[in-house]
Amino acid sequence: MRILLVDDETEIREQLGRVLCEQRYMVDMAGDGEEALDRIFDQPYDLIILDIMLPKRDGLAVLKEIRRAKIGTPVLMLTARGKIADKISGLDQGADDYLAKPFSVAELLARMRALLRRGSEHAAPILKARDIQLNTITREVIARTGAIQLTPKEFSILEFLLYNKNRAVSRFSLAEHVWGEDFDPFTMSNYIDVHVKNLRRKIGDIDGSVIHTIRGVGYIVSEEDR
Repeated sequence: MRILLVDDETEIREQLGRVLCEQRYMVDMAGDGEEALDRIFDQPYDLIILDIMLPKRDGLAVLKEIRRAKIGTPVLMLTARGKIADKISGLDQGADDYLAKPFSVAELLARMRALLRRGSEHAAPILKARDIQLNTITREVIARTGAIQLTPKEFSILEFLLYNKNRAVSRFSLAEHVWGEDFDPFTMSNYIDVHVKNLRRKIGDIDGSVIHTIRGVGYIVSEEDR
């Protein structure tokens, strides 16, 4: 599960980030509303933890923008305010839950688990492109030759590309998604190429017609020939 944590207080952001990583979540962080929107529109998240009081663009403006873009990712709002009006405003804008500061980590994790369960119940588990089908729940992948076995890294790459079908994905975004903070662009620069090559071979995409290389950018999965 990939989480976006948005809070302008560095200490809180780093503390919560460590806790979530210890819970085996993949965590990206942003310190202001504009950075949050850049990340949200760059890649999909399973949950967004969004503080209301943010510089540049506040949390309610961020929430309004992503809901206008038809992004249905569950959003848990955080705020230091205790006003009922803020809660009502957030829920009216499309927030899924609301947690006032200060809060216990245990309560935050419980709210997160509830939202993630709710999101998985409504999300379509099957991602498709051409002859490829990927089940996000059973983790089964079917190509034109039948069911195939992928390594966890290969599965993550294919899943991320299918989530972003018809959208170019940069090599760095793909690497960051699969390896997280462990990715070192200086020593691991060829990792993505090697894994994509193996993935193409397994799904029968030797000519790169399914996972298309965009020179100087990254990759794209498209339903149309390129």
